[in-house]
Amino acid sequence: MKKMLALIVLLYSAGAFAQNAPPAEEAAKPAATDAVKPPARAKSHGTGSRSIAEKLQDCLELDDGTKDRLDCYDAVIPPKPKPKPPAAKGVMDCRFIKEQDERLGCFNGFAESIPKFSRR
Repeated sequence: MKKMLALIVLLYSAGAFAQNAPPAEEAAKPAATDAVKPPARAKSHGTGSRSIAEKLQDCLELDDGTKDRLDCYDAVIPPKPKPKPPAAKGVMDCRFIKEQDERLGCFNGFAESIPKFSRR
């Protein structure tokens, strides 16, 4: 009976460990350090995990038409420019636009249309 209990505890511990372990690909990668200064960000409204919509709305607090606002949007949704981007059907499509002014306008259009929820 004790051996059975010990086996169950061992298997349970191994399963819990496996769920928390990073995938083998990520474990083999060296930690990347970035010496580049992070982009300017809008003030934070609390702590903890926040949705993409909340982060985009925070970018609206920065001056419109500025590089700071575009940098804020790009920090939330990193750009992946395409030579001929499709028409943006959602905010995630804005990252494909190469021209900064067009990408800023795209993000503004979607960020301004996000419903404002009260923050507790």
